[in-house]
Amino acid sequence: MNQEKHWNNIASTYDDEVFDVFQSDKNKVLQKYFSKHADTTHDAIDFGCGIGKAFRYLAPSFRKVLAIDISDECLIQARSNSYTNITYKQQDLTVKNLRLPAADFILCCNVAILPEPERDHLIIKNIQKSLKQNGSALVVIPSFESIFYSSWRLVEWYKKDGVTPGRIPRSELNYFKEGMTSVIQGIMNINGVPTKHYLEEEIRVVFGEAGLEVTAVEKLEYDWNTEFSAPPSWLKAPYPWDWMVECKKL
Repeated sequence: MNQEKHWNNIASTYDDEVFDVFQSDKNKVLQKYFSKHADTTHDAIDFGCGIGKAFRYLAPSFRKVLAIDISDECLIQARSNSYTNITYKQQDLTVKNLRLPAADFILCCNVAILPEPERDHLIIKNIQKSLKQNGSALVVIPSFESIFYSSWRLVEWYKKDGVTPGRIPRSELNYFKEGMTSVIQGIMNINGVPTKHYLEEEIRVVFGEAGLEVTAVEKLEYDWNTEFSAPPSWLKAPYPWDWMVECKKL
């Protein structure tokens, strides 16, 4: 898939097509970490800013923010804000030897999710290269465990309605249509788009190999209506989640 073309096409309907992590984070975990790292003498990078959903958290918290995205169309929308400390750059974050000004803080929210794990690893390596020695990054990525947990809850839901697992419509399990090898690599089908998901243990290996020390891994929990339309009232905690990874340069 041509990522630049894909995101240019989505830009005009971004709010409808792209999941809003910041709004959906049930326990406001991200806001807690933004407060932890806020420093108006420090500079930040929004690694894959989209149309600027994170600006309201980043711009007041840091001296300068560099907003980077592969899509010119998304950046056009991102510029329509009142913040004066944000600069913008169109850039493919998967290129080798990416050169950016070093930052004290980096946010990368659901960007390292391409169906080619090697390209995702390049994004993570480029985060490491762009961090100052004492800097920190927050990386939000989909959870492999959560996909299986949500699927198990779906099977239980069908059982309660008298439907055995073998009779569940295959369309309800489209997550796994990419094939066994892809599933093993964490590539799941999300609304027709192959999307990389991560095991918690995998995070520690991949980030470590990229030269990053993982200092925290937390769940960003979401309501069940982010997974299912009209979920039953008995479907409560534990909730589906993404991983939020806090890390620093080794």
